[in-house]
Amino acid sequence: MKTTLAAFCALLLLSAAPVRAEDPEPHLEAAKQAAGFDFTGTLARICIAPGQSVGIGPRGVIPDRALWHAEPARMFDNLYFIGTRVHSAWALKGSGGIIIIDTLFNYAIEDEMVNGLKKLGLDPAQVKYVVITHAHGDHDEGARLFQERYGAHVVMGGPDWDALDKSAEIPGGKPHRDMVGSDGQTISVGDAAVTLVATPGHTPGTLSLIFTVKDRGKPVTVAYSGGTAQAGIYKSGPGLDTYAASQRHMAEKAAAAGASVLMTNHSEFDEAYTKSRLVKVRGPGEPHPYEVGQDGVRRYFTLMEECALVNKARLAP
Repeated sequence: MKTTLAAFCALLLLSAAPVRAEDPEPHLEAAKQAAGFDFTGTLARICIAPGQSVGIGPRGVIPDRALWHAEPARMFDNLYFIGTRVHSAWALKGSGGIIIIDTLFNYAIEDEMVNGLKKLGLDPAQVKYVVITHAHGDHDEGARLFQERYGAHVVMGGPDWDALDKSAEIPGGKPHRDMVGSDGQTISVGDAAVTLVATPGHTPGTLSLIFTVKDRGKPVTVAYSGGTAQAGIYKSGPGLDTYAASQRHMAEKAAAAGASVLMTNHSEFDEAYTKSRLVKVRGPGEPHPYEVGQDGVRRYFTLMEECALVNKARLAP
């Protein structure tokens, strides 16, 4: 009886003891190793200062043009940068039209995207699809323009369509609910196509993409991260779990496709603005500024997963 009582008391003491939080340091070290010198901006934003917001201004605020304007650039043979210094938008040209990947805040649409396409010799009327990776103002406010002016289909993840439907009106107007993007779905314009990868976390309906472009005639595969920052979820254990699982999923899809180029929709994560200028002075035989190799792509998604685990470990037990 004494032995049983003693064991019972010990069990009570153990159950009353506080659960120790996981040490974030091993995950932080793994994140640093994955980042190397290639992805220091991403490391700083989602591992070191995850609570900071991204980019210039909220919906409806128009910053000085000098802070955001960028000249368009032909990044690959059939992929064009039509973004700002901060936020990226892309045009993938195929034999059957153009796919736009992400749009911008409403204040930059005409300047950067519509006029940018024209400067590059592309016809905005040939835009057949606009893929919105997630429903935040820096990526979705141009969707309505392309939908109404040029008849383009707008593609977005289901949960983000739902959120946009329920939200207040946005600058430029909400796009009419159109195509719901799903994991593994392929969208084609002749000889160019993108494959959607569902990566919920940044928002519930975030979509990432895998697609092939040509670099001086050579096919290369791009892994495009649709949502990176953790500001909205860095204090949510379930949200961080979802984010981490999404990065593993994307890493698997990118590896299976042999992706060797890593792109995102913010210059702070992939230096799109800098690379849009570097590509214009690239010499014969020089590597493309966006080429990071398959190991670089793998490390990027490892970094994102590990940062989610860092932030989860920092949560109070």
